[in-house]
Amino acid sequence: MKNLLVLITLFVSAMSFAQNKNAKTTLQVNGVCEMCKARIEKACIKTKGVKSANWNLDTHELSLVYNENKTDLKAIKQSVLNAGHDLKDEKAPDEAYNKLHGCCKYRDEKVLDAH
Repeated sequence: MKNLLVLITLFVSAMSFAQNKNAKTTLQVNGVCEMCKARIEKACIKTKGVKSANWNLDTHELSLVYNENKTDLKAIKQSVLNAGHDLKDEKAPDEAYNKLHGCCKYRDEKVLDAH
């Protein structure tokens, strides 16, 4: 029984070390301007565990570095959606999108043409 407890303890310890403290990933996020860039990056950085967030205006690619012990990709994505920005495979709530500044309405063809 004592050996079983030791094995379980070792297993749990190994699992906690298996998580990456510098996980890196990229996401596709819609936006059209520097205000969008600032908003997207701020939403990510405010998420506990995110170390770095850089959104590229030309490619719409968000590069992230985060600690998997403190957050996960689902939480980061939710922060971006709550800020009003669509992801490649998920749409931001209309309520959040409607709060965006007029020049940031990336779903509007007129705004896209203006940028």
